[in-house]
Amino acid sequence: MATSRAGWLAIALATTGMTGAGAVAQTAAAERVSAAEVERIVAASFPADAPGAAVIVMLGGRTLYAGGRGLADTGGARAITPDTPIRLGSITKQIVAAVVLQLVAEGRVRLDDPLSRFFPDWPSPGANATVRQLLNHSSGLQDFSKIPGWMLSPPSLQPNSTADLIALIRSRPAVSPPGERWEYNNGGYVVLGAIVEQVTGKPWHQAVVERIGRPLGLKTLAYAEASTGAARGYSREGGAYAPARGVHISVAGAAGGLVASVADLARWARALHGGRVVSRALYAEMIAPARLTGGGTEPYGFGLRLRELRGRPALVHGGSGRGLDAASAWVPAAELFVAVLANTDDPATDPDVLVQRLAALAMGQPVPSFTPVDPPANVAALFGTYQAERGPALRFFPRDGKLWLGRDDDEQEAFAAGDDRFFFGAGSLTWFQFRRDGAGVPVVAVHRVEAAGPTLATRTGDAPAPVAIAPAVLARYVGTFKTEAPVVSVALSGDGRLTIAAFGQSPTPLRPVSATEFRVEGGIMRVVFHPEGNRVDRLTLIRGARELHGTRVTS
Repeated sequence: MATSRAGWLAIALATTGMTGAGAVAQTAAAERVSAAEVERIVAASFPADAPGAAVIVMLGGRTLYAGGRGLADTGGARAITPDTPIRLGSITKQIVAAVVLQLVAEGRVRLDDPLSRFFPDWPSPGANATVRQLLNHSSGLQDFSKIPGWMLSPPSLQPNSTADLIALIRSRPAVSPPGERWEYNNGGYVVLGAIVEQVTGKPWHQAVVERIGRPLGLKTLAYAEASTGAARGYSREGGAYAPARGVHISVAGAAGGLVASVADLARWARALHGGRVVSRALYAEMIAPARLTGGGTEPYGFGLRLRELRGRPALVHGGSGRGLDAASAWVPAAELFVAVLANTDDPATDPDVLVQRLAALAMGQPVPSFTPVDPPANVAALFGTYQAERGPALRFFPRDGKLWLGRDDDEQEAFAAGDDRFFFGAGSLTWFQFRRDGAGVPVVAVHRVEAAGPTLATRTGDAPAPVAIAPAVLARYVGTFKTEAPVVSVALSGDGRLTIAAFGQSPTPLRPVSATEFRVEGGIMRVVFHPEGNRVDRLTLIRGARELHGTRVTS
């Protein structure tokens, strides 16, 4: 998103005491949205007899909808409600960031303080990382959650104090000089928790409760390990939900260790963005994009991502982990807050998708719901490459009896919806429609929930042929590889395609994007093989900023 620092400041100042046309627009939008309409969407998103989610939609300070769907505890058949405490995951980060900013306001911490001020013997170059860089993920410190194998090692399964996690982080060299690049970093927020503890003399979570929870009346905001009445977290095992197992909750630390109800989370958002938690000047710092030493920026503030929804700036963040999946969004211009807190890491509906759908609905610009139909008879005439004024070209083409839309090396299966409209299924809100311009040239209009209107791309030629790799090369990649987490098997299917499967899971086809790099079909994970001479004994699994490194254990 290209919103400037000054633009974000203007938005921040406009969120307090909103009046006039903005307030009128909010009222009109609220009148168009009923609680029953939101309830219908929520009911269709999660089952009633399994782990589910709590959902809230708040517009202009008024709660349009607050409800729950599913079970907080499947054993006791306890239903989820808006007041059920649920783990926040990384939504914790914005709350910890606010505590740090309060300490800045008190003169006890400075945003440009180096880490060495608090830990004099921290090794370089990490010692020069500033509090600001810890807050916006540009510190370059080692993220303990990405240390190969550690998250499945015995130490991660037992209680860890902040001091334990700090010792682990500082024992590993920094991955880059401070400010050089942006990389999401749970370790940086654990360090911030340690700074809070050092400055206040209290555990970081106690400081959160005393500085945020009690003053704002957030009765459910608590450290996950000490919370009572919280929803139990679940994972899917063998097709059924079971209590989540894995790392000890203390390992999340100040990067993700809080719980709260969705109702309290909405109260928190209203207070933070309404100027009741930090000053306007410090709030402007909190929502400014991260600035890197090379002059670039990253759309991430302090525990808040800078995005857009329906063409309007939005502050969003989610959280994920064993037994949880959470998403939230604040749209300043509409004073709109939406949050979905799920008590499973495999919810029936992606909370982020649901947050965006409900936000668009509340803003009076709902995303259409589609039902698959047979492709039109003339679909072949629509195949080709389409170029917009900006950005990479789009490719619409058939493969293996399915329709696909590609951009760079990302490809998604598309489903016909009638009237030359196509969509990507329940996991995406993006859809597109073909038409012809005044000269009769095919044009595709791509509708994204982030944008106020569609992006138009004009046909420039045929879609390129898919990448082809010789069978002998593919055969070199076949084998079993042990990573820091799962053991994965790479095999050739009956039709000669490469597949990958975690131990005990069904194989998933891989699509080549180069001679050594593949995309998991229909997913966002990449698989990179590393040839060395005539052998391929190493691979890397990449999903976002997380990497798993595998070594061959069998041929």
